[in-house]
Amino acid sequence: MRARMKNPAVILPDAMPAIQSVFQATKKGGVAEATLELVHLRVSQINGCGACVDAGARTAKKAGESDERLWSVAAWRETTYFTDAERAALALAEAATRLNDTSDPVPDEIWDEAARHYDEQQLAALILMVGVTNLFNRLNATTRQVAAAWG
Repeated sequence: MRARMKNPAVILPDAMPAIQSVFQATKKGGVAEATLELVHLRVSQINGCGACVDAGARTAKKAGESDERLWSVAAWRETTYFTDAERAALALAEAATRLNDTSDPVPDEIWDEAARHYDEQQLAALILMVGVTNLFNRLNATTRQVAAAWG
């Protein structure tokens, strides 16, 4: 495998610091790092971004995630490994990533469950994590960035 080009955020010198700034801001929103990593991993799985799935799983593992949780995040609804709050975050992440799949992209039931577990600042962190992950996924998938080729 070979990338089509360097990651566009690396080519334009002001892009990566701005993206990284948003990414780092998500970590200051009061959401557990493990939850943010699971959200990043799940969004990357949905989008088929091999580079982000690889990096996300490695980062989550370094942050203390268990193999069982990493292996089963794609099927989180069918496992007992995740808390109700993590399930709410994953459901929100999936809905906000698959915006075009339904006429009501983020239904009230998904939003309300997330809001039951997270305050406004934490919701902002989750939503920004979904957004910045989708951006990374689109940059990497479009240019066919190769998993583990950069790190």
